Amino acid sequence: MTKAKQFGSYIRQLREKKGYTINQLSLYSGVSSAQISRIENGLRGVPKPETIKKLSEALGHSYEDLMQAAGYIADDTKEHLPNLTERDERDIQKELEKLIRGLKTGSGFASFGGMDIDELDEEDRELLIASLENSLRLAKRIAKQKFTPKKYRKE
Repeated sequence: MTKAKQFGSYIRQLREKKGYTINQLSLYSGVSSAQISRIENGLRGVPKPETIKKLSEALGHSYEDLMQAAGYIADDTKEHLPNLTERDERDIQKELEKLIRGLKTGSGFASFGGMDIDELDEEDRELLIASLENSLRLAKRIAKQKFTPKKYRKE
Protein backbone atom coordinates (compact mmCIF):
# COMPACT_ATOMS: atom_id res chain seq x y z
CA MET A 1 0.00 0.00 0.00
CA THR A 2 1.38 3.42 -0.94
CA LYS A 3 2.04 6.11 1.66
CA ALA A 4 -0.83 8.20 0.21
CA LYS A 5 -3.29 5.30 0.54
CA GLN A 6 -2.13 4.53 4.09
CA PHE A 7 -2.49 8.17 5.07
CA GLY A 8 -5.91 8.41 3.42
CA SER A 9 -7.11 5.31 5.22
CA TYR A 10 -5.88 6.76 8.51
CA ILE A 11 -7.74 10.04 7.91
CA ARG A 12 -10.92 8.09 7.07
CA GLN A 13 -10.62 6.10 10.33
CA LEU A 14 -10.18 9.28 12.37
CA ARG A 15 -13.10 10.97 10.60
CA GLU A 16 -15.41 7.99 11.14
CA LYS A 17 -14.29 7.68 14.77
CA LYS A 18 -15.41 11.30 15.28
CA GLY A 19 -18.69 10.50 13.52
CA TYR A 20 -18.10 13.13 10.82
CA THR A 21 -19.20 12.92 7.22
CA ILE A 22 -16.79 14.14 4.55
CA ASN A 23 -18.90 17.28 4.21
CA GLN A 24 -18.73 17.96 7.95
CA LEU A 25 -14.96 17.51 7.99
CA SER A 26 -14.78 19.85 5.01
CA LEU A 27 -16.82 22.46 6.85
CA TYR A 28 -14.76 22.20 10.05
CA SER A 29 -11.36 22.13 8.31
CA GLY A 30 -11.80 24.44 5.34
CA VAL A 31 -10.51 21.69 3.03
CA SER A 32 -12.85 20.92 0.13
CA SER A 33 -14.91 17.73 0.36
CA ALA A 34 -13.58 16.67 -3.06
CA GLN A 35 -10.00 16.98 -1.79
CA ILE A 36 -10.81 15.04 1.40
CA SER A 37 -12.39 12.30 -0.69
CA ARG A 38 -9.31 12.11 -2.94
CA ILE A 39 -7.04 12.01 0.14
CA GLU A 40 -9.06 9.21 1.77
CA ASN A 41 -9.12 7.15 -1.43
CA GLY A 42 -5.41 7.63 -2.10
CA LEU A 43 -6.15 9.34 -5.42
CA ARG A 44 -3.66 12.11 -4.77
CA GLY A 45 -0.29 12.32 -3.09
CA VAL A 46 0.19 13.03 0.57
CA PRO A 47 -1.25 16.50 1.29
CA LYS A 48 0.85 19.55 2.13
CA PRO A 49 1.62 20.25 5.81
CA GLU A 50 -0.82 23.21 5.78
CA THR A 51 -3.68 20.89 4.74
CA ILE A 52 -2.63 18.34 7.37
CA LYS A 53 -2.68 21.11 9.98
CA LYS A 54 -6.27 22.03 9.05
CA LEU A 55 -7.35 18.38 9.19
CA SER A 56 -5.63 17.81 12.55
CA GLU A 57 -7.41 20.80 14.10
CA ALA A 58 -10.81 19.76 12.70
CA LEU A 59 -10.35 16.15 13.86
CA GLY A 60 -8.94 17.17 17.24
CA HIS A 61 -5.96 14.93 16.54
CA SER A 62 -2.24 15.54 17.05
CA TYR A 63 -0.62 17.44 14.19
CA GLU A 64 2.67 15.65 14.84
CA ASP A 65 0.96 12.26 14.64
CA LEU A 66 -0.60 13.13 11.27
CA MET A 67 2.72 14.52 10.02
CA GLN A 68 4.36 11.24 11.05
CA ALA A 69 1.61 9.21 9.34
CA ALA A 70 2.13 11.31 6.20
CA GLY A 71 5.86 10.60 6.26
CA TYR A 72 7.01 14.15 7.02
CA ILE A 73 8.37 13.15 10.45
CA ALA A 74 10.45 9.99 10.90
CA ASP A 75 9.03 7.41 13.30
CA ASP A 76 12.20 7.16 15.37
CA THR A 77 12.43 10.93 15.95
CA LYS A 78 9.09 11.11 17.72
CA GLU A 79 9.70 8.20 20.09
CA HIS A 80 12.85 9.63 21.70
CA LEU A 81 11.64 13.17 22.29
CA PRO A 82 9.38 14.45 25.08
CA ASN A 83 5.80 15.51 24.29
CA LEU A 84 4.87 19.17 24.04
CA THR A 85 2.56 20.80 26.56
CA GLU A 86 -0.19 23.32 25.75
CA ARG A 87 2.18 26.05 26.91
CA ASP A 88 4.84 24.77 24.51
CA GLU A 89 2.27 24.87 21.69
CA ARG A 90 1.38 28.48 22.55
CA ASP A 91 5.07 29.42 22.69
CA ILE A 92 5.64 27.83 19.28
CA GLN A 93 2.71 29.74 17.75
CA LYS A 94 3.95 33.05 19.24
CA GLU A 95 7.47 32.43 17.96
CA LEU A 96 6.14 31.44 14.53
CA GLU A 97 4.08 34.65 14.34
CA LYS A 98 7.16 36.67 15.32
CA LEU A 99 9.22 34.94 12.61
CA ILE A 100 6.54 35.58 9.99
CA ARG A 101 6.34 39.26 10.98
CA GLY A 102 10.13 39.41 10.64
CA LEU A 103 9.88 37.90 7.17
CA LYS A 104 7.19 40.42 6.16
CA THR A 105 9.24 43.40 7.28
CA GLY A 106 12.52 41.94 6.11
CA SER A 107 14.08 42.50 9.52
CA GLY A 108 15.99 39.87 11.40
CA PHE A 109 16.10 37.41 8.51
CA ALA A 110 18.07 36.84 5.38
CA SER A 111 15.91 38.03 2.52
CA PHE A 112 14.92 35.83 -0.38
CA GLY A 113 16.67 37.75 -3.11
CA GLY A 114 15.20 41.02 -1.83
CA MET A 115 11.67 39.53 -1.60
CA ASP A 116 9.54 39.46 1.50
CA ILE A 117 7.27 36.52 2.39
CA ASP A 118 4.22 38.12 0.73
CA GLU A 119 6.01 38.08 -2.63
CA LEU A 120 6.34 34.27 -2.58
CA ASP A 121 3.63 32.25 -4.30
CA GLU A 122 1.09 30.63 -1.97
CA GLU A 123 2.56 27.13 -2.10
CA ASP A 124 6.12 28.34 -1.36
CA ARG A 125 4.82 30.55 1.47
CA GLU A 126 2.90 27.60 3.01
CA LEU A 127 5.93 25.32 2.74
CA LEU A 128 8.20 27.94 4.31
CA ILE A 129 5.79 28.49 7.21
CA ALA A 130 5.32 24.73 7.70
CA SER A 131 9.10 24.24 7.71
CA LEU A 132 9.55 26.99 10.28
CA GLU A 133 6.80 25.51 12.46
CA ASN A 134 8.25 22.00 12.27
CA SER A 135 11.71 23.35 13.09
CA LEU A 136 10.34 25.20 16.13
CA ARG A 137 8.51 22.06 17.31
CA LEU A 138 11.60 19.91 16.95
CA ALA A 139 13.81 22.50 18.67
CA LYS A 140 11.34 22.77 21.57
CA ARG A 141 11.19 18.99 21.99
CA ILE A 142 14.97 18.64 21.83
CA ALA A 143 15.38 21.45 24.39
CA LYS A 144 13.03 19.60 26.77
CA GLN A 145 15.11 16.44 26.56
CA LYS A 146 17.12 15.68 29.68
CA PHE A 147 20.84 15.56 29.04
CA THR A 148 22.65 12.52 30.33
CA PRO A 149 26.42 12.41 29.96
CA LYS A 150 27.56 9.58 27.72
CA LYS A 151 29.31 7.65 30.49
CA TYR A 152 26.01 7.41 32.45
CA ARG A 153 23.74 6.43 29.57
CA LYS A 154 22.18 2.98 29.51
CA GLU A 155 22.48 1.79 25.94
